Amino acid sequence: MFSAVRTKIPGVVLIETPVYPDARGYFLEVWKESAYTQHGVPSHFVQDNLSFSTYGVVRGLHYQNPAPQGKLVCPLRGSIYDVIVDIRVGSPTFGHAEGFTLDAEAGQQLYVPEGLAHGFAVLSDQALVLYKCTQLYNRQAEGSVLWNDPDLRVNWPVANPILSDKDQAAPRLTAISPDTLPRWIGN
Repeated sequence: MFSAVRTKIPGVVLIETPVYPDARGYFLEVWKESAYTQHGVPSHFVQDNLSFSTYGVVRGLHYQNPAPQGKLVCPLRGSIYDVIVDIRVGSPTFGHAEGFTLDAEAGQQLYVPEGLAHGFAVLSDQALVLYKCTQLYNRQAEGSVLWNDPDLRVNWPVANPILSDKDQAAPRLTAISPDTLPRWIGN
């Protein structure tokens, strides 16, 4: 049965789609506009991205401003610990983080609204993750928040993560000028 639950951070939707297993494997719907839009997920996506990673990789915490991206995050293989941080200046949950375990075989997805920082840790041997994005990627607008910023209190489930140089060097949220962050417009 399809379920969609709003989380503590406004605009975030945790989704579970029905999984139909049999002797051949399983089947599930990754996107169905009529089901998703009634739970606050936008219907207009302009870019799909695919990420492949191995156990212990941490990607993020990334955001884009201007032209922030909303993302429908869907593991296609494996499991991830998905983390979101509200970086929308003026939001009632500014600076709050939430984490969710998403598993491909359980049909779990997460909608991350525009204006949030996003990242994940790979929990399985390998993970293949699809992101449907509401805005095109813009290298000049990309930003990062330090993945282990102590103010965010994210309990990452990997002891020695594999990180990119960019993610290792990202600033703490308090070191980023509010003028460069997305603005809260209400949800």
